[in-house]
Amino acid sequence: MYSNRYIFIYASLMVIVVATLLSTAAMLLKPMQEKNEAVAKMQGILAATDIDASADSAIRLYREFITGEMVIDPEGNVLSIYRNGEFERGKQRAFDIDIKRELYAKSMGDDYVMPLYLAQRNGESMYIVPLLGKGLWGPIYGNIAFGPDFNEVSGADFGHDKETPGLGAEINTDDFADQFIGKTIFTRDGEFTSVEVVKGGASSLPPDQRRHGVDAISGGTITSNGVTDMLENCLEGYVPFIEKHIVNKKPV
Repeated sequence: MYSNRYIFIYASLMVIVVATLLSTAAMLLKPMQEKNEAVAKMQGILAATDIDASADSAIRLYREFITGEMVIDPEGNVLSIYRNGEFERGKQRAFDIDIKRELYAKSMGDDYVMPLYLAQRNGESMYIVPLLGKGLWGPIYGNIAFGPDFNEVSGADFGHDKETPGLGAEINTDDFADQFIGKTIFTRDGEFTSVEVVKGGASSLPPDQRRHGVDAISGGTITSNGVTDMLENCLEGYVPFIEKHIVNKKPV
């Protein structure tokens, strides 16, 4: 028969041993987890340019096709430029920016910065903007790529954590993402309007607005609205940069 003192000491020692083992395992696994997160991030950026990268090829393809990273502020100023493994300006990589934290700062009216990726594929320059928003059950996210005018969409990729299978989860399908190709985020007068995910379909919009709309997901209204809000919230911050640095953003 063990005494209460013995049981207490034994239980305490077991807690300490288990906690030490778990802490050690977490420390040993952290570099691998960080690498996996970085690879997944690269895969999403590349997917917006229609490059399907495996976990093994993502780093190589990212270095091959992503020609630069920029950090910009809400006034359109370029704070940092990173190319070919070196900083041309500033000391902050776009890849290291925590978008969730920056969007929260934006919502609170605090200073924030935005990441912007530059790509070159098939002889065409692209701008890639990372996205983060809220769906029905959790976060939704993605990347959207624009041509050299930073107006017409050349590719998009979306993801989610908890959206309903067969409904809101359809945002991560090619059928949904491919609708964005050819859409524009500025009107013919040069006013920012983003891209709307339209319940009832983009064809229900007036003819002059259809270039700014895509079809919503049937049965996934809240997730579709979340994509609309995500696009507007994330893209509007880049408008000053576009107006300062992109000469011809208006569609012909």
